[in-house]
Amino acid sequence: MKRMKRTTRVCIILCDLEKKNESKSKRMAGLSVLIFYCYILIFISQEIQIAAYTLTPSQSMIDGQTILSQGETFELGFFSPSNSNNRYLGIWYKTIPTQTVVWVANRNSPLNGTSGVLKIDSIGNLVIVNQTESVLWSSNLSRTVANPIMEFLESGNIVLRNVKDGNSKNYMWQSFDYPGDTLLPGMKVGWNLRTGMDRKLTSWRSFQDPSDGDYTYGIDLNAYFESSIRNRSNKYYRSGPWNGIRWSGAPDLKPNPIFTFELIHNDDEIYYIYQLVDKSVIMRLVLLQTSTEGNLQRLTWVDKTNSWLRLVSIPRDRCDDYALCGVYSSCDVTNVAVCQCLKGFKPKSPTDWYGTDWSEGCERVVPVNCSNGEGFLKFTGVKLPDTTNSWVNISMNLEECRLKCLNNCSCMAYTNSDVTRGGRGCVMWFADLIDIRQLNEAGEDLYIRMAASELGEFEGDDVELPFFDLVTIKLATNNFSEENKLGQGGFGPVYKGELEGVKEIAVKRLSKNSVQGGKEFKNEVILISGLQHRNLVKLLGCCIQGEEKMLVYEYMPNKSLDSSIFDKKKSRLLDWQKRLEIILGIARGLLYLHHDSRLRIIHRDLKASNILLDSEMVPKISDFGMARMFGGDQMEANTRRVVGTYGYMAPEYAVDGHFSVKSDVFSFGVLVLEIISGKKNRGFCHPDHEHNLLGHAWRLWSEDRSMELVDESMSNSYVVQDVLRCIHVGLLCVQKGREERPTMSSVVLMLSSESVVLPKPQRPGFYVERSTSNKSPSNRDKESCISSSVTITMMEGR
Repeated sequence: MKRMKRTTRVCIILCDLEKKNESKSKRMAGLSVLIFYCYILIFISQEIQIAAYTLTPSQSMIDGQTILSQGETFELGFFSPSNSNNRYLGIWYKTIPTQTVVWVANRNSPLNGTSGVLKIDSIGNLVIVNQTESVLWSSNLSRTVANPIMEFLESGNIVLRNVKDGNSKNYMWQSFDYPGDTLLPGMKVGWNLRTGMDRKLTSWRSFQDPSDGDYTYGIDLNAYFESSIRNRSNKYYRSGPWNGIRWSGAPDLKPNPIFTFELIHNDDEIYYIYQLVDKSVIMRLVLLQTSTEGNLQRLTWVDKTNSWLRLVSIPRDRCDDYALCGVYSSCDVTNVAVCQCLKGFKPKSPTDWYGTDWSEGCERVVPVNCSNGEGFLKFTGVKLPDTTNSWVNISMNLEECRLKCLNNCSCMAYTNSDVTRGGRGCVMWFADLIDIRQLNEAGEDLYIRMAASELGEFEGDDVELPFFDLVTIKLATNNFSEENKLGQGGFGPVYKGELEGVKEIAVKRLSKNSVQGGKEFKNEVILISGLQHRNLVKLLGCCIQGEEKMLVYEYMPNKSLDSSIFDKKKSRLLDWQKRLEIILGIARGLLYLHHDSRLRIIHRDLKASNILLDSEMVPKISDFGMARMFGGDQMEANTRRVVGTYGYMAPEYAVDGHFSVKSDVFSFGVLVLEIISGKKNRGFCHPDHEHNLLGHAWRLWSEDRSMELVDESMSNSYVVQDVLRCIHVGLLCVQKGREERPTMSSVVLMLSSESVVLPKPQRPGFYVERSTSNKSPSNRDKESCISSSVTITMMEGR
C-alpha cells in the first residue's frame, strides 16, 4: 500500500509539472492522458528505478524512485522501518529478499511523509528536502563544487565528485566517511589525523528507529592503538591493542580464505579495514543495540537458508566485559570464578572478591618503591591491558624496553608492541593495569613490575606458564579433600581436580616437610614449561601464593606405570603389544630430551613411578624436579649432590656423581626389563642366587634362557623374536661401562628395526642386590625380597 501511495504521488507531481508548462486548452487533454498512465502505473508498478547510478544537478530522486549501484548489488531510496511511518533515505542490498539497510542519511531527521526528494543543490551539496524545499539533511560541503555529480559505487559508497575527476583521493564527499551501524568491505573505522574526522559505527536506537543509539565502535587514539565499544562515554568492550597481526584480545581474527583485514597507520590516517577475497560473498559488520546490551556482529548471507549467518558476536563471553575483574587481575573464562588476582597481588576487598564482586580488583602483596632488586615477572598468554596510559617506541627491542621501564619508577609493565618477526618494538604502561584476560592459545607475553621479594626464583628465567590463583586450585580440588588425593611422593601429595567441571587436572602440592623443595620446584617449572612432546607429561601451569607452591598437570587416568606392571590383576590387562608400545613411547620421550629439545636434558630420576599413562595407555615421562639441562655440545657433568632412586641409578652416577645421557639410558634399560618381567629390580629375589633383576636377566641371557624372564600374565600374546630383541636392548642399556651403552637414538632404531644387528651385551652394572653369605636361607629369602624404591635427594660423592 505504501508503495502504491508513492507511485500515486509521482503521478500527482507529474500532473503539477504538466499544469505549469502547458496552456489551459492543451492542459486538459494532456492531463487526461497523464492520469490514465498514472492509474496504470499504480497497478503495475511498485517502485520506479532510475536507470543510471549517477545523479546530476539537473536531476532529482523522489520518494518512490530508487537508484542502483554500478553492479546492482545495492539500492538507494527512501524507506520506512517496520512498524514506523517515518521516511529515511537509505542504502540496502538489492539482491537480498529481506530488506537489510546498511546506511541511513537522515537517521536523526526523519520525514513525516512521502515528500522527500534527493538532489544536488546550487553549491554542489547532496541534500534531502521536503515538499516545502526545507533541507532535512545535507552533505555540508564547506565550499562550492563546480560540475558536481553524485555516483553510487558498487561497494555501496555514495560519492560526490567533479564530473571530470574520478580520482578517489579528490572526492568532495563520500558516505563511507559517515558510517551508520554497519561496516561494509572497503569501509574505514578510524581517524583522519589531518582533519580530526572520527569514522565510527553508531548503533540504531532500536530496530524500528535508525537514530543514533547508545553504542559506538571505533578506534581509541592512545599511543598504542586499540578499538573499543562504548555505551555513551563508558567503555563497554576493548579489543586489546593491535599487535601487528590482529587485535590482542580477538583470537578469532586470524588469516582466513573469506576476508583480509589490516590496521593502516600513517601521518594522515589510522584506521581498520577489511576486504572480501571472494567478491560473491555478502558480509557486513554491524553494531546492534537491544534494551540490555550492545553487540558487534560479523554476518554473512547464506542463500541456501535465505538468512544471515552470525560468524562472530562481540562481546564473546563474560571476560570480554570491560574491567570485569578490576585492576591487577586476570579474567579466565575456563574457571568457575572467572577473576583471579595476578601473581604477587591480593584482593583489595576480600569480602567482596570472594562474594564474586570483583570490581575493586587487586592490590600488591608487597608495594614497589623503585628500590634496588625490583624486576619483572613474565605473564604469558594474556590479552594486553588497557592502553590509555601507554607509551610506544617501534624501534626498540625487548631488552632495551625492559631497561627503560626498569629505570622509570612509574613504569608498571612492558612488552613488544609488535609480535611479528619474533617480536619487536616497545610498549610500556604507566598506570594500574586493567582489563587483562587469559588467552592461553592466542595471548601475548606481559612483563609486570614486581618487588624483589615477589619475584621468587623465576626472575630472569624464560618461564612460559600461566599462573593459577590459589582460590581456583582449591575449588578444583574440593579444598584438597582426601577423596581427591591421588597419592604421595617426595614432592608432596598429588590431588585430582576439575577446572570449570570439564578439564581434569592433577595438582602436585609441595609439602612444607618435603625432602624435595624450592629448587626442585623451580627446576621442574623452568624445564618442562618449554617442552612439548607426546611422551612427556604436559605441565598446564603453577600456583605460587604465600607459602603454597603447586604444579598443575594434565590428569593421567591410568596413573603411573608401576601401578600396572607390578600389580597381579592390572598386569593382565597389559598384553605384549601394549608393553612394547610403552617401551617405544618412553624411548621416544627420552630421545626428545637428549637430542631434539632446544636444550639437552638429563632426567636423572627415570623410574616406573615417574612414567604416567593416559586414557589410551600412552606413556608420559613426568617429574623433572631433579633433571639437569645442558647447552651446546655438553654431554656430561659431575655433581656432589646425587639424586635419583636406588635400583635405577647408573653405577658411575651413584658412586662418583658422574652423570650424562648414558645415566638415563641405564635407567631406561632397567625399565625395559621391569616391563617385560613384571618384577621390580630392587626387591627381586630368586631361590637359586642373590642377583637382582638385572643379574637375573643377564644370567638367563648367558644361558640362552631369556624367555623365562617374561611375565606369566602375558600368556602367549607375545612374539618371541620381539621379546628377545627387547631383552637384548635392555641388557645393552644396563651395561656397567657407560661408553658401552647405546645412545637413545640407537635404542629407538634397534627397537624399531629388525634389520639392525645387535652387539653382544657385557655384564650389567649393579647386578648383585646384596651379599647374603652370612644369612640363613630363610632369612636370606625374607630380607632379599624386601621391596624398596627410596628416592635419594642428597648423597656426597666420593
